[in-house]
Amino acid sequence: MAKLNTSTRDEPQTNDLQQPPAKRRRRDSESQDRSSSPSESDSSDSSSDSSSDSSSDDSSSNDSSSDDSSSDDSSSSSSSKEVPTFPEDEAEEDTPPPSVILYTDADPPSGQLYWYWTQRQRYFSRYSEGIWMTPDSWFEVTPEAVAAKITSHMFPPASTSSNIVMDAFCGVGGNSISFALSPSVKKVIAIDTSPDAIACARHNAAIYGVSHKIEFVCADFFALVDTRWKFEEISAVFLSPPWGGPTYKDNQVFDLEQMQPYTVSYLVERAREVCEDIALYLPRTSDLNQLAALIGDGEEMEVVHYCLGRKSKAIGAYFGTLNERVKMARENGWKTGKI
Repeated sequence: MAKLNTSTRDEPQTNDLQQPPAKRRRRDSESQDRSSSPSESDSSDSSSDSSSDSSSDDSSSNDSSSDDSSSDDSSSSSSSKEVPTFPEDEAEEDTPPPSVILYTDADPPSGQLYWYWTQRQRYFSRYSEGIWMTPDSWFEVTPEAVAAKITSHMFPPASTSSNIVMDAFCGVGGNSISFALSPSVKKVIAIDTSPDAIACARHNAAIYGVSHKIEFVCADFFALVDTRWKFEEISAVFLSPPWGGPTYKDNQVFDLEQMQPYTVSYLVERAREVCEDIALYLPRTSDLNQLAALIGDGEEMEVVHYCLGRKSKAIGAYFGTLNERVKMARENGWKTGKI
């Protein structure tokens, strides 16, 4: 019988994040965030790490917290065998794509987007230095503190420094930047079908001083799998797929085989053509039975709830040697320096 080990990781302290000096001037003057919506705001922006471990063979996630988080988006595009990339000299482009609106305190967004905008420093702590966000990315980007914890679990400080990670749905770069900040990661291959998202990701990576460690590729991940492009280089694949829009929150248990536009079994099947070390970033209410079905009898999978302010934001599910790293981190009391 397959075994899932579920655990919880709360938000790290700010000093858990490794950030080199910014390489860009601050673009916009930003004051402190406006107060959050009373119904959805977190009680704290920083809390101490804690964990609660349990094993489950057949349970489903039933976390009832109401905080929002989604994944970096990417939609299916052509199945062309070519792999288009952006020249490196475009990294210093200061004109955002047409879809990017640079909101300010004097001119904030309205409607539903306003609450997400009040959380901007959680998404990117350097937001005020000129971070670019596509319209969809406000609902999809991984909060910076959560991305940092995922990185520390996948690539502990004591691990080799030669890791190359493929971020299959990079969006505006939240996870790719976090991976690149790690001394245990040599290179990140950041993929997205959206030229605007790639432009934002490159720009944002420059703000964090890590663009030299990231190769940006505007292409379809599945088309790259078909061509076996750079497979020999990849140490791990990170999958933060589209979840099908905000309606995922309406489900007490999220059906991963109804996830649009890609089901979880299809994602893992194709990612395994690249390598066995896979990390999935999924809704906090994902059906754990469906995750268990992705591993064989006698195998184990670590499933981690990532939290902010004691509220689950999403889960991470780990395959291959990543599973062993996360399991060891949990057994060591989440002291990620031990492997």
